[in-house]
Amino acid sequence: RPSPEEALQWRDSLEKLLQNPYGLASFHSFLRSEFSEENVEFWAACEDYKKTKSPLKMAEKAKKIYEEFIQTEAPKEVNIDHFTKGVTMKNLVEPSPSSFDMAQKRIFALMEKDSLPRFVRSELYQELVK
Repeated sequence: RPSPEEALQWRDSLEKLLQNPYGLASFHSFLRSEFSEENVEFWAACEDYKKTKSPLKMAEKAKKIYEEFIQTEAPKEVNIDHFTKGVTMKNLVEPSPSSFDMAQKRIFALMEKDSLPRFVRSELYQELVK
C-alpha cells in the first residue's frame, strides 16, 4: 500500500499513478466500477507490447490489441478518432514498437483529463490519502 504522500502525487500525475503497481490496480478497480476500464487496459496492453522483442510475438500481440481495443465493435473498443484509428491500422501493416503510440497518447490524454479527476474525487482514492 502506498504512503498517503505517494498517493497524493497521483492527483497531479497520471504517469506516476500508472507506474505504481498499487496505483494502477486502484485506478483499474475504480474504472471497472464505472464500466470504463477499457482505457487503462488498452494503455497497459500497449506498454506490454512496446517491451516485446520478437517480431513474431509483436505481430501476434498487435493483432490481439487491434481486435480487442481498436477495430469497430471490438469487445473493449477505446474511443479514438477516425484519423488516429487510420494511422494505427497503417502502422500495423508492419508492426513496430511504436505502432500504437498515437492511439496510446490519445487514450492517456483522455484518462488524464476525464478519468483521473473522477478517480481523485472517489472514496477509494480519498481512503488512500488519509
